[in-house]
Amino acid sequence: MDNNAAAIKALELYKINAKLCDPHPSKKGTSSAYLENNSKGAHNNSCTDRKMNKKEMQGPRDDFKDVTFLTEDKIYEILELCREKEDYSPLIRVIGRVFSSAEALVQSFRKAKHHTKEELKSLQGKDEDKDEDEKEKAACSAAAMEEDSGASSSSSSRIGDNTQGDNNLQKLGPDEVSVDIEAVRRVYDRLLSNEKIETAFLNALVYLSPNVECDLTYHNVYSRDPNYLNLFIIVMENGNLHSPEYLEMALPLFCKAMSKLPLAAQAKLVRLWSKYRADQIRRMMETFQQLITYKVISNEFNSRNLVNDDDAVVAASKCLKMVYYANVVGGDVDTDHNEEEDEEPIPESSELTLQELLGEERRNKKGPRVDPLETELGVKTIDCRKPLIPFEEFINEPLNDVLEMDKDYTFFKVETENKFSFMTCPFILNAVTKNLGLYYDNRIRMYSERRITVLYSLVQGQQLNPYLRLKVRRDHIIDDALVRLEMIAMENPADLKKQLYVEFEGEQGVDEGGVSKEFFQLVVEEIFNPDIGMFTYDESTKLFWFNPSSFETEGQFTLIGIVLGLAIYNNCILDVHFPMVVYRKLMGKKGTFRDLADSHPEFVNLYADYILNKSVEKQFKAFRRGFHMVTNESPLKYLFRPEEIELLICGSRNLDFQALEETTEYDGGYTRDSLIIREFWEIVHSFTDEQKRLFLQFTTGTDRAPVGGLGKLKMIIAKNGPDTERLPTSHTCFNVLLLPEYSSKEKLKERLLKAITYAKGFGML
Repeated sequence: MDNNAAAIKALELYKINAKLCDPHPSKKGTSSAYLENNSKGAHNNSCTDRKMNKKEMQGPRDDFKDVTFLTEDKIYEILELCREKEDYSPLIRVIGRVFSSAEALVQSFRKAKHHTKEELKSLQGKDEDKDEDEKEKAACSAAAMEEDSGASSSSSSRIGDNTQGDNNLQKLGPDEVSVDIEAVRRVYDRLLSNEKIETAFLNALVYLSPNVECDLTYHNVYSRDPNYLNLFIIVMENGNLHSPEYLEMALPLFCKAMSKLPLAAQAKLVRLWSKYRADQIRRMMETFQQLITYKVISNEFNSRNLVNDDDAVVAASKCLKMVYYANVVGGDVDTDHNEEEDEEPIPESSELTLQELLGEERRNKKGPRVDPLETELGVKTIDCRKPLIPFEEFINEPLNDVLEMDKDYTFFKVETENKFSFMTCPFILNAVTKNLGLYYDNRIRMYSERRITVLYSLVQGQQLNPYLRLKVRRDHIIDDALVRLEMIAMENPADLKKQLYVEFEGEQGVDEGGVSKEFFQLVVEEIFNPDIGMFTYDESTKLFWFNPSSFETEGQFTLIGIVLGLAIYNNCILDVHFPMVVYRKLMGKKGTFRDLADSHPEFVNLYADYILNKSVEKQFKAFRRGFHMVTNESPLKYLFRPEEIELLICGSRNLDFQALEETTEYDGGYTRDSLIIREFWEIVHSFTDEQKRLFLQFTTGTDRAPVGGLGKLKMIIAKNGPDTERLPTSHTCFNVLLLPEYSSKEKLKERLLKAITYAKGFGML
């Protein structure tokens, strides 16, 4: 302010009896900021007095050009001077300079060295020889020398030559970092409330990020100095990163730089973040999710403009992966290596030699793909019983809506560096999208098997079947299916990867999906019949478990494993009810006492191992072997968690009948506006949950919804004549409900309830 403006301001303050400012920090011994954030003794306060008095004589500093790295104390010192002058431009300039320089930011906010007991005793012994004045003088001189020389020496130190900082730092373990994270958080809490200072952070990040990306891409900087990771830790503590101002430029640039971190650095960052609280993990997750969503909704992505080509979305997804694994590692993880033992390899197909002759390589010889970061961490998603925040929060629905899954699947299989596949970040995809990727994989595999069959026929001169054909008798369905599938499994397991084509002996009909669906329903119904004795049934949980005393052969357990694999492979859900441990075991984990109870681990661990593993070892290995005969080359294990495998096989327990009504189609004279149809839906919506499940069982053959919900079911209600005493019937293989035009709503409800309640044994066509 000029003199006139200052005089006017003074008069205004005088008129309102404004309070005088607090005494200058030099007259109080220390500033309020120091008192709040530092627990220093009177000895240090005395040093501060003398240094501040010296500065007062020289006049206030307003440029701080010698400050080339920052500490918490230095920030508060500059902040206090800015408050006195009511001018924050010096602090803004310092933040802009330090936060835009990788070298300066890496040196900032370092942890102080913690002396060992022996070092403290040695220092104390030396100090006893000095009187109090000498000690104070020596300490003040050392502090002044450190302040005057520290900054200048820092300015000459570069990444990879941190002699200035490292000499005063404690030695760090492999997973420790040298940055004082709590100090960084306190600084952000103080400064981010000031809009102009926040803008300085924003602008500095825009300038910093491209240089960091260049350092990581071309200069191999992390291998020369692991402390380079500090700048990512510091930036990620900024609680405003997800705000709109950052989304346009600053955050995308930073994500691109962060995505270039080498694998070892990513793993170290994951292990650090895994120690954070759930709310801190959620904040970082929301930061990257916000950027992905913003970019998706502000662009028009389609088959010509793929979201896979958007650098910001791709980089944010890669960064989100680090947060995802921090969420896994920091959760409730099974630390014991309780994996199922590797089975003997499934015999190779006899077509292998022909494939080699034709230049066809066997895909995925080394088994399912594993994420490199997962390998580096030594932790799998399936190891996590309960993450810090639910897995579902990592799914980005707007991204799923615009993802062209056929293209994404191609990028996933080709594995080029130029094209990114979101299937490498399966946590961001919902079950519907992942199921679509699996569908493409299954269909391509089916087409591949057909092509090989045709080529084989040309070479060998034999006419082979390009489909997996099963011809069965209804009254001997298990025996017929078992014999046929056992022969295929022994002679040529690759045939299991052909498209299923079922024919019932003595019946006409082309299998376009409906016959296969009926085959699955009949096989499952017979195999899980308690009278057969393959599985036991728990009335309280409504779940099946393997019968350790079963008289059935291993071949029949192999059959049901094959059936489950074929159901996934041919996109059909089954009326199967297993506990979650079955799906964990299918994914390679052993059952443990955690799957029974959390109490009595002296007893439960042995008991669980017996019940869940040893007692059913023969049966389960055969069952799992059958499943893997179909799915061993599929990305199933890479993409899906055990609970999602259950969703693929059995469908969802979440029943949205409103969605079912919206997608239902009508035939035979009925329309959406027909009176009986309107009354029908009023009745169905009034059903209890149990009645709704019975209705679904009656109409579709299962009481679950397919992947994606009931809206994906495509049910048809067809007119089946005028008013009658006959009950409604259904074609479960085509989800068709045959509904007579009953004369009243009451009769419709009575007939419908009777049909769905007593349908077992009749009415199922």
